[in-house]
Amino acid sequence: VQLQASGGGLVQAGGSLRLSCASSGRTFSIYTMGWFRQAPGKEREFVAAITSTDGTYYSDSAKGRFTISRHIARNTVYLQMNSLKFEDTAVYYCAASRFGGSISSRTAYDLWGQGTLVTVSS
Repeated sequence: VQLQASGGGLVQAGGSLRLSCASSGRTFSIYTMGWFRQAPGKEREFVAAITSTDGTYYSDSAKGRFTISRHIARNTVYLQMNSLKFEDTAVYYCAASRFGGSISSRTAYDLWGQGTLVTVSS
């Protein structure tokens, strides 16, 4: 299984972006899928996740502004980001958790995409 993230770009504060994560694997729907981000000089942090039963989880900073969803037939997970802030600037990574673990922990995810850069101008 390979993951390909896309959709990043430059946006003004208050704007929106939708990130996509396409999976090459047919068993995509049984995994928990997550989005993480890493800002310059900071550690990679949890943003959002969606389980195989479509349960969703968000970090406090993402709650109310971001929405994670998946399209099974397209093998794709999305992250809709609204009301973007300067502090949302980061490289965003999608990841798959095939073997379980704490849903907001990096260690639970064993497959990672290459990252897509989101830059929010203030």
